[in-house]
Amino acid sequence: MEAIDSIRINFNQDQLFLLNICLGFLMFGVALDLKFDAFKTILKYPKASFVGLTSQWILLPIVTLILILVFQPPTSMALGMILVASCPGGNVSNYAVHLAGANSALSILLTSITTLGAVILTPLYFTYLAPFIPGAASFESSIQLNATEMVITIIQLIVFPLALGMFLNERFPKLCKVIQQPVKTLSMIIFLGFVVVAIYSNFDNIVNYLHLVFLLVLIHNGLALLTGYWFARLNHLQENDARAVSIETGIQNSGLGLILIFNFFNGIGGMALIAAWWGIWHLIAAFGLAMLWGRAKTKPQISDN
Repeated sequence: MEAIDSIRINFNQDQLFLLNICLGFLMFGVALDLKFDAFKTILKYPKASFVGLTSQWILLPIVTLILILVFQPPTSMALGMILVASCPGGNVSNYAVHLAGANSALSILLTSITTLGAVILTPLYFTYLAPFIPGAASFESSIQLNATEMVITIIQLIVFPLALGMFLNERFPKLCKVIQQPVKTLSMIIFLGFVVVAIYSNFDNIVNYLHLVFLLVLIHNGLALLTGYWFARLNHLQENDARAVSIETGIQNSGLGLILIFNFFNGIGGMALIAAWWGIWHLIAAFGLAMLWGRAKTKPQISDN
């Protein structure tokens, strides 16, 4: 067991409760942009939808396992990589796709489906993939999770806020237009404020181990973006669809990952540092890529994809 495997980043119950509220409020803000009609997009883009879901649900976990076997990172970091790969799409992917001049409707559809699917797939993937990690047996007492409790937590923190936001958007669109921007701004300020406090409280651990996390997350996230893009292109998707699939595969809801780590995995330091740095880096990478692509936006195309 390496040094990073033994550290713990702990939060008391009040801090955990606040973090849970922050994520729920953030997801509610995101949902104010969504409508139930978004799910009808799958009828318009059946092939692109299938490719996007395959990239995120199948290829990303496979790439993650291969990366772990090649680089052999400390066990706790490898577990964090698996958890991140098991999480649904991140809540800023739709905006990044918009900036990239890509297929926003497809992005919203993929985000919605993977988020709802996380209720089952996140605990399922982690449970079955974790044993493939070398040394995972030494963390057995820390990573044995109650799948039912995790499902309930995901429903409370993601599905319920999403459903509430989408319901308000559907039934009270004028109200949503009024509160949408203030809710988004407030939720982001609250969440970033919490992150700053969390970083300050665990500054020593972050400084001591960030060098181990930085390169691994950079490669992991880069491969996720590349996998999504080239898998889409190999399946003959249009450029704007491939860009959407790439960003959806590369942006994962690491905020959910952090909450699960603190609620169910005893704040294992390596896991928390991977999820926390992924949350920072995927924004830099995705928005950088989106701005680059946005300079040469593709024309909106309608096809049988």
